[in-house]
Amino acid sequence: MQLGAFSISLTVKDIAASAAFYENLGFSSFGGDITQNWLILKNGETVIGLFQGMFEKNMLTFNPGWNQNAEAVDPFTDVRDLQRELKAKGMEFVAEADEATTGPASFIVVDPDGNPVLVDQHV
Repeated sequence: MQLGAFSISLTVKDIAASAAFYENLGFSSFGGDITQNWLILKNGETVIGLFQGMFEKNMLTFNPGWNQNAEAVDPFTDVRDLQRELKAKGMEFVAEADEATTGPASFIVVDPDGNPVLVDQHV
């Protein structure tokens, strides 16, 4: 099962302060819009997202169809195929991708410790 690019999505209280903190650790802006309260930062192959007021908890994020540079890859496993495979294994979903659609979609599962896992396809 290939889940795509990995990042951690952090819920932050003050996006400017968090951006400055992670920039001091060597991260640089890679995407997003700080004026919209979200920013993607990268250090080498490590990607983190900072989100102010968008999520309740930090979450693991996977992006099918992307590499660590947010570039499309082909082939890749569509998010709906991943969802069907996980359903067949008995996993429960907090949010599901509409299996009647194509293109961008996402689902969320929660690990046994309450950590949300977002699988978010942009292609």
